[in-house]
Amino acid sequence: MTVLRIIRMGHPTLRKVAEPYPVEKIGTPEFRQMVADLKETMYAANGIGLAAPQVNLGWQVAVIEIPETPTRYGEVPALPFAAYINPKITVLEDDRAGYWEGCLSVPGMMGYVERPQKIQVDYVDEGGNQKSLIAEGFTATVFQHEFDHLYGTLYVDRIEDPALFMYEEEYRQFHEGDAPELDEA
Repeated sequence: MTVLRIIRMGHPTLRKVAEPYPVEKIGTPEFRQMVADLKETMYAANGIGLAAPQVNLGWQVAVIEIPETPTRYGEVPALPFAAYINPKITVLEDDRAGYWEGCLSVPGMMGYVERPQKIQVDYVDEGGNQKSLIAEGFTATVFQHEFDHLYGTLYVDRIEDPALFMYEEEYRQFHEGDAPELDEA
């Protein structure tokens, strides 16, 4: 396994739509190596998700693992490590909630983003099987954040109030634990 270099905001690959991963290549040594490298890189960066474009690979592949530990978002259900190939999201309920998001490709920054809180994820797993799951709350946000990378979108594009985009240090000093008070539209 290799820890790959995570590219940062400004790199053109992060703004491109990734190619669907060829299903016939799932299970090959190259595929297994890519997933192992994504996992190792995510762990080395202390992330909970990483998309292939973040390491300059133009495939629709993301890995996610939410550990069973307390988070700044409170109790979040653990999600075991998995690779999601060619995923599609369907919004099941458009009720939105916001979270302060960070990104390994936008290091040192945080931004408040509101997203739908109940989604269906359809994807191909590491065995080449079609799968589907329902995600809610923070977990739904994680999936949307990671899969945005597959379509050239960063969380910063989804911040509605630029005053809610800041350095992590200022977030911790002034906002940690708080949801911003947003004016009703």
